[in-house]
Amino acid sequence: MTRILCDEPLLFRPAVPADASRIQTIIRQAQAQMRAAGSLQWQNGYPGPEHIAADLFRGYGRVLCRPSSTGDAEVVAYGAVSFDGEPAYDAIEGEWSSDEAYVVLHRLAVADEMKRQGVATTFFHRTEELARARGVWFFRVDTNFDNRYMLHLLEREGFACRGKVRYDSGERLAFEKVLR
Repeated sequence: MTRILCDEPLLFRPAVPADASRIQTIIRQAQAQMRAAGSLQWQNGYPGPEHIAADLFRGYGRVLCRPSSTGDAEVVAYGAVSFDGEPAYDAIEGEWSSDEAYVVLHRLAVADEMKRQGVATTFFHRTEELARARGVWFFRVDTNFDNRYMLHLLEREGFACRGKVRYDSGERLAFEKVLR
């Protein structure tokens, strides 16, 4: 299959409160896509506006934006990028490759009109750049066992499955990529 890559310059920046409405639209689109694919992930109201607000408050929210015809930058993808650790990862059923600091990406979603254009890949790459700039050499992600889009992306981007982690909402597969 030939993959179309986004050839537009995309700005990777911290999300701001003014982005919240667009972010929620993108999240709802992702929830609908998962539902249509038969995935159970994100089908219980998560992530909701309160999760996005918490991401913004903590400084975790990041967006990819493309220039629009009006000269503004339109948000086309959202993710929560954290260097503060993930408590669920402390109890992994498996083993991480290191106890060193890591970056974690949660809640990645791409706008419907930008899907299959390499936007999620770009988000991953920009997150890696951010981690390397901070001297962080491990990138961790978890996803539901039936999220085939994310599973395919993780495989393509060189992530290794390190085990399982548990949240109140259920068990997730845990992945890691060494950035050195």
